[in-house]
Amino acid sequence: MVFNNVKSGVSVSRLCPAFFRVSETLCFLQGVLIMSDQAAQDSGQIQITINSQYIKDFSFENPSAPQVFATLASPPAVNVGVNVKTRAIGENVYEVVLLLKLEAETEGKKAFIAELAYGGVFSIPPVPEEALKFVLLVEAPRLLFPFARSIISSAVLEGGFPPLLINPIDFAAMYRHSAGQAENEPQLN
Repeated sequence: MVFNNVKSGVSVSRLCPAFFRVSETLCFLQGVLIMSDQAAQDSGQIQITINSQYIKDFSFENPSAPQVFATLASPPAVNVGVNVKTRAIGENVYEVVLLLKLEAETEGKKAFIAELAYGGVFSIPPVPEEALKFVLLVEAPRLLFPFARSIISSAVLEGGFPPLLINPIDFAAMYRHSAGQAENEPQLN
């Protein structure tokens, strides 16, 4: 499911039930505060426009099939890797790509490998650099994640494995961790 040209406020003070009503000033979509242009101007919040969402690259490998299913007594142990890439593609328009890599093992053998690059094109008005980084590395991937999680979960199920639900990812903590590492790196003069 793709919602095009949906505006969302960056400062979300509370999460709300998932429903979408265009006719009201304040709308809610998947727990994300969605505001009309007038409401945003009145509140002073930054507006994000989701222009498009798409699968940029996707791979599912089942390297031990069919033998893995003969011995699969319990769900495999799954390791999840997460990364976010961003780039400017126009004036105040950015591509954000959420990268997920899942590797599952059972009894010492690879059960499956799933890799997804799920992208979105976001329009963001001019904001200070630090605010832009936060929007691109925290808010945008947070908006993309439920869709990427659904794609991965469906592929794992269709690959013959038990249902998989990836826990929500704290992109703000990833951002703080990344910023902390950058501060500890030696600076070149």
